[in-house]
Formats: sequence, structure tokens, C-alpha cells
Amino acid sequence: MITKVVIAAAGQGTRMLGLSKDKSKHLICVNKRPFLAYLMDNLVKAGYIDIVLVVGFKKELMDDFIRDFLSCSEVVKESGLKEKIKIQTVDQHEILGPKEKEYGTACPIKCVKDIVKKDDFIYVYGDNLFSIDDLKSMNIEDDFCYIAGLKQDHPEKYGVLIEDGDDFLEEIIEKPKKFVGDLINAGLYKFTSEVFDKINEIKKSPRGEYEITDVISLLAKDKRVKIKKIKDYWHDFGNPEDIEKLTNFINNGCREKS
Repeated sequence: MITKVVIAAAGQGTRMLGLSKDKSKHLICVNKRPFLAYLMDNLVKAGYIDIVLVVGFKKELMDDFIRDFLSCSEVVKESGLKEKIKIQTVDQHEILGPKEKEYGTACPIKCVKDIVKKDDFIYVYGDNLFSIDDLKSMNIEDDFCYIAGLKQDHPEKYGVLIEDGDDFLEEIIEKPKKFVGDLINAGLYKFTSEVFDKINEIKKSPRGEYEITDVISLLAKDKRVKIKKIKDYWHDFGNPEDIEKLTNFINNGCREKS
């Protein structure tokens, strides 16, 4: 069983405007709790109790958050696993330098090689929320990497996953101009240690960042990536209006309104 999860939470979240001036967007409150706490709750409920938080902006606040989470989360208390839950931080800026030097969704993976070693692990962004069942469904013990796919009514806004039979990923088409499919990259992954072999082969993308999708594309060429279709929900927490959306969602029992 995979118990290790890496959470990317180094960024500030400038799209949150003044709300993220003094703390990262992951710690902005929804219903009086930091958004990140809801993701952590679901991860613990899904069985991921070895958590690596890759941090950067206002790292000291993340350390405070971890202490509060372990002492205050009802999920932690009810799980009976408080003594078994391991949460550690890795400072991305300390390892790779400031954002201006090296940045992107592949960077947190670079920072955890010495911690993860040969273990399989789940990779998720700290500003995304998934259901417990969908998180559990990524716990796949085999020799392949997995990318979560989610059906989307407007796939042209996202990276679309192209299948190559037997659930293998052929390629990811970013924001296609014409319809190529409706299964999008939901930003939830299961990786084997193969990811570390490929990550040093990628170059900066046109927007000047190191992208995890470029690493996945290299793995896909070797038939090392499968698609896992998730079923419930995916919520991104990136803009001020998302606070109200997430508040309503949580108050509705984490169910989509019909």
C-alpha cells in the first residue's frame, strides 16, 4: 500500500491578490480553516499518512499550520493514527533557489528525491481538492505511473489526455483548438521512482517553467504512464471567488449542487 504523498505548496498564489500578501494561498481560510487542511483531511482518510509538504513562501507559517493540523484536526483525532502520521517540510527555495531562478510544477519532485528514494508516491498540488474515494483510487501498486483523468464539459481550457489503448497515455494536448476528447488532466498523479530519471531531461517550457507534464510526456513515450479515471470532483483554489465556491461546497457536505 502506498502511504507517501508529496504536496506542492511552495508558491504564494498571486492570483489571490491581497489575500496572499502575508501567507500562501494554501493557508487562506475557508469556513475558518486553511484550505490546505481540507486536502490533508482527505489524504489522511484515504490512507496517506506519510506526507511531504514542499514549501517556500512564508515557510514558517507552514510549520505553524502543521502543528495546528496535528493537534486540532478532528480527522487526525478520530483516525487513531496521530502517532503514525508523519508530516515533514522541504524548502524548495532553499534547494533550488528563488522562484526567478527555477520554478514550475516539476520542481517539487526534484526536491524530494532523497526523501522518497525508491518508494512509489502520490503527487498533488496543495491548492486542489479531491474526494477521499478518488484519492484512494490512485493507490495502485504496480510498476506504472498514473495520471488522473476527469471528464470535463469544456476540455479546451485544460490539458486533454489522449489514450493509446489499455488505458495508456499517448500524449497530453494543452488547450486544444479543436475537440480531441473530454478527459482532462486533473493534476493528481501516482509516480514510481522512474520520474526522477526523467526529470533532469526536461527543458524550460515556453512560459519559462519546468513542467511536470513534460516529464510525464517523456514517460508516456516509453509506455510507462496509465490513465486513471476519477469520478467525483476536482476543485481548484486559485482566485478570490473560489473562497465562496468552496465554502458553499463544504457546507453542502462536499457534494456538487444539482
